[in-house]
Amino acid sequence: MIHVFEQGTDVTQPTLVLFHGTGGNERDLLPLAELLAPGASVLGIRGNVLENGMPRFFRRLAEGIFDEEDLIFRTREVKQFLEEAAAKYGFDAGNLVAVGYSNGANIAGSLLFHYGDIFRAAVLLHPMVPLRGLAIPSLQGVPVFIGAGTNDPIIRSEETRELEALLSGAGAEVTSHWGNQGHRLSAAEAEAARAWLAGLTASGE
Repeated sequence: MIHVFEQGTDVTQPTLVLFHGTGGNERDLLPLAELLAPGASVLGIRGNVLENGMPRFFRRLAEGIFDEEDLIFRTREVKQFLEEAAAKYGFDAGNLVAVGYSNGANIAGSLLFHYGDIFRAAVLLHPMVPLRGLAIPSLQGVPVFIGAGTNDPIIRSEETRELEALLSGAGAEVTSHWGNQGHRLSAAEAEAARAWLAGLTASGE
């Protein structure tokens, strides 16, 4: 997968794995990563699917309707890539924090739904429920931050609540931040995620 890896100056921090939104690339969330965890190593990944020339992490049949078969295949593909990247760059595959926006948050959520504690923690910004009817593995002790919009034109509040319930039901420790900036990632949302992540680091989670 096309990607960028930047070695951090603080090896005690988890490696941040960045998943962009539709039309983004592996560098889109680098400024956000620097805000969230200065000094951390960062792995930015570009989605392998193109929709009208725009990179995505999996196909969709229509707005808000995922190609579930492709989603499952791409989820497995990303997991394999993470293992290969850990071996190549020497970071700890057991000490990763996912940071995903929109389509990227959905692939990160799917990785949690399929592989449980593949991430030590996850920052999901404007995510949807990736799959329904799946037996989610234990997420006991996995903290998840959800950034959502009360007026998000793409994701209804009910969908966010459903995702919260599914993650919590699997044992995840879910914290949600609600803003009113639509589907856009706001400065307040990013700052809330930074404070949340700093709190995890301070508590040793």
